[in-house]
Amino acid sequence: MAMFIRVKRSKTTYFIQCEPTEKILEIKQKLYSLIDEPVENQRLILLATGDILDDLKTLAEQKVENDAIVALTLRKGNNEFEDINIEKPEDHRNSSEVDAD
Repeated sequence: MAMFIRVKRSKTTYFIQCEPTEKILEIKQKLYSLIDEPVENQRLILLATGDILDDLKTLAEQKVENDAIVALTLRKGNNEFEDINIEKPEDHRNSSEVDAD
């Protein structure tokens, strides 16, 4: 049964089609083809719970449902992962309205 998840980072949302039986590592490999960041430099966090998703577990095992929002963070130079940074559309609308004045 196909499903999709929304993977968000900064101003970008990736819609990833997947199966509940897919492991997080497989999702990261799909992201690699889109963002060219190695899987070991990616961290996926389920926004609804704040849980870091385990590479070796399936979406279903971690209760990731259809249309779930998952945050993507990347490893920084100091070997730590960046904080979650997701900008909302209204943030852009307000800033562009200010720029237009």
